[in-house]
Amino acid sequence: MILLEGKSIAEKIKKTLATEVVALGYTPRLAIIVVGKNSVSEIFVKLKEKFANDIGAQTRRYEFDESITTNELRARMKDIVHEPQNRGVIVQLPLPAHIDAQSILNTVVPEKDVDVLSARAVGDFQVGKAKVLPPVAGAVRALFEKYNIGVHGKRVAVLGYGRLVGQPLALWCLREGGLVTIVSDEKNFDPAVLKNADIVISGIGIPRFIKGEYIKDGAVVVDVGTSEMAGPPRPTSTENLSKRVGAGEMVGDVDFDSVSKRAAFITPTQGGVGPLTVATVFQNLFLLASKK
Repeated sequence: MILLEGKSIAEKIKKTLATEVVALGYTPRLAIIVVGKNSVSEIFVKLKEKFANDIGAQTRRYEFDESITTNELRARMKDIVHEPQNRGVIVQLPLPAHIDAQSILNTVVPEKDVDVLSARAVGDFQVGKAKVLPPVAGAVRALFEKYNIGVHGKRVAVLGYGRLVGQPLALWCLREGGLVTIVSDEKNFDPAVLKNADIVISGIGIPRFIKGEYIKDGAVVVDVGTSEMAGPPRPTSTENLSKRVGAGEMVGDVDFDSVSKRAAFITPTQGGVGPLTVATVFQNLFLLASKK
């Protein structure tokens, strides 16, 4: 069994970007829109802020009260998106339930959409015209390239069909020639789908949902899920997402102990796709900024 370690790849990307930012001649800034208070979102925002600081880029938070309406947020977004210093813009998800998330995401122009979540950017990605990949797709691509894992002709099971993970990964695997089966949620889960899959990618968001008994021998298993399990408070850390303040343990979709006994390749509990996804956000920021 081989661990698909993304942290070391992310560190190499970080060093490369630090050099490229200097060569860019100006400091690119990533605007981060945060609505309300969400402790999990706060961790991911801090990871982005730390990465930006490490490569010499900038971030700016735009924080809004949870009570803001869709129309009010759209009006504010237009100003943020058209601020020249903001070379990239992300909307930290999830947004409060009363806000039309796609309407807000659509205010980000493709030229600044580092997350590839606006309707226009997603459309460009679907037809192969996007300048950048959705971050999670870029992260999985980097892992597969590093470990010489091919997708073409392989049976791929994608669990979860959210806009951040399942949708972009399913489309990327299809474009790579994979034979993709999507399990949109727990209700549609059939263990036989996983048992026949050469590659399993999960973002279903259910703690330790995938057991070893579901996986065929020699499969590639990529865990992109993040869920919270009840437990005692832990100190916070932006280096380890399993450590939280005032909450339980953050775990993935995969029961690592049982699945690792069957998988040929598997992402670790920490340090797999997560660090690479953050690194890809800033790769996208640089690529879009350098095209201006």
